[in-house]
Amino acid sequence: MATYNLNINGKSAQVDVDPATPLLWVLRDHLKLVGTKYGCGIAQCGACTVHIGDGAVRSCQIPVSSVGEQPITTIEGLSENGDHPVQQAWMEVDVYQCGYCQAGQIMQASALLKNNPNPSDEEIEATMSGNICRCGTYTRIRKAIRLAAEKSQNS
Repeated sequence: MATYNLNINGKSAQVDVDPATPLLWVLRDHLKLVGTKYGCGIAQCGACTVHIGDGAVRSCQIPVSSVGEQPITTIEGLSENGDHPVQQAWMEVDVYQCGYCQAGQIMQASALLKNNPNPSDEEIEATMSGNICRCGTYTRIRKAIRLAAEKSQNS
């Protein structure tokens, strides 16, 4: 066991865990931030996507020992009131169906727009291709990302 001081959603959190513990399980089991979902456990579905720094990562494969002092953002920390442009666009376009993958989809999309405020459809497809939606809402996801990009540019 080791003690880690983490910066999660702008707040400090201390956990005592095995260094190899995946960040996903630190978030869910130790810190009760359950918006980040377990999907496949092998970083292939994207349900566990969070931000470390400005980048989207699969938290199921990131050992807590590798995070260091980098800030971590989960879906709970993306915005206090659900008013992030991506979250607003998701609601306007009615992307959700079952909703299981959507936190990971939103985190991936928000990282994309932070790093590329006006992505092409090809860039959206390439970035989002690692996030699986079993309900097949890909067309609405792309539409919501385009809308969020427009909202961000107009604000």
